[in-house]
Amino acid sequence: MPLANKNAALVTSTAIALSMVAGAAHAGGFAIREQSAYYQGMSFAGYGTTSDSISSMFWNPASLISARQGLTVETHNTALLPYSDINGTLSGGAVGTSSIGSGDIAGDAWLPAGYAAYRLNDSLIFGVGVNAPFGMSTKPENDWAARFYSRSSTVFSLNVNPNIAYQINDMISIAAGVQVQYLDVSLKSADATSSGFARSNEISGDDIGFGVTAGITVKPFEGTEFGLGYRSGVSHELEGNLYASGATSAIHLGVTTPDMINFSAKQKITDKIRLLGTIEWTNWSRLKAPRATSDTSGATLTTLNFNYDDGWFFSLGGEYDFNDKLTLRAGLAYEISPIDEDIRSTRLPDNNRWWLSAGASYAFNEHLAFDLGYTHIIPEATEINIDSSHQDYKTAFGNYSADVDSHVNIVAASLRYKF
Repeated sequence: MPLANKNAALVTSTAIALSMVAGAAHAGGFAIREQSAYYQGMSFAGYGTTSDSISSMFWNPASLISARQGLTVETHNTALLPYSDINGTLSGGAVGTSSIGSGDIAGDAWLPAGYAAYRLNDSLIFGVGVNAPFGMSTKPENDWAARFYSRSSTVFSLNVNPNIAYQINDMISIAAGVQVQYLDVSLKSADATSSGFARSNEISGDDIGFGVTAGITVKPFEGTEFGLGYRSGVSHELEGNLYASGATSAIHLGVTTPDMINFSAKQKITDKIRLLGTIEWTNWSRLKAPRATSDTSGATLTTLNFNYDDGWFFSLGGEYDFNDKLTLRAGLAYEISPIDEDIRSTRLPDNNRWWLSAGASYAFNEHLAFDLGYTHIIPEATEINIDSSHQDYKTAFGNYSADVDSHVNIVAASLRYKF
């Protein structure tokens, strides 16, 4: 199969698969970190340095210099198995008192990602990644206590990211790329004016936006490597509808996804052992409070109060070459969520969390390799307190106080093939 056809087949098949995904956010905010089974096994430590996997291009396109002559393709598949249960009481409002729990609001999901790289010559490498960098799917019981604050929330994205990397010399490599991103959002809540509160209000819209990626890798000494990667935010002007109290209005909703800067390091300890680490900053504070404006009058119809802080992620991991074919991995990470109790909502009860991971790679031969990664995520104790001091408070609905019980299990697998 010609190179162009191979790349087209990879992008097309991955895009079709991504369109079937019900996304579930497992990074700060509604970002999805699970883009690589290889790095899943190390809690994504060192993901911006070169490795046997070209999936590192998602975070740092300069890491593409690890691609060997010819074509390399990878398919990564991740099973997201979250659990999140909210139990609390709504009181003090006109709609009455209720203590009906949410049930498990987080559905299981399958997340695919695909990558291809082609080394054009000794210095230039072309790569492309197809991913879903943002996603969320939460759906509590229809009659739960906080249904007036949220009934269901869905965020879906599809991102195609071509990159070009240039290897200046044995020490330094640089790269840049373009993001083409589709974003679709749907947020529902119970309509307090409907009979039995059966009807839902909904705000929805979609758009295609553009961004960039860039990166650099530096190998100052034998066995030592540093990587710095950047993914820009993408501005979207979502076109859609606001359905409220039985009436529909055409709207525009301006949303800009956060940009991200990451720094990674890898250090060779022995011929078989490597230590890796990553620090990541995500500019969630730029999200602020998007306004949905009427297409006809230009008036603001509703405001989405995000007002997030910035997010941070710190990870440390290691690799051990058990033999020429088998490599073992483990990692530990701590994530500082952009959401705290002052702004925590019923749609996304996010909090700081610990990541515990393990994984392995097996090289069947010089062309084909298999990766497996597992992560267990443990959030810190989480509470929701919506009252008169909270940005989402609506007097007619009343106060809502709750505890959140949640955890996440993640299993990822990938196939890597070098032609």
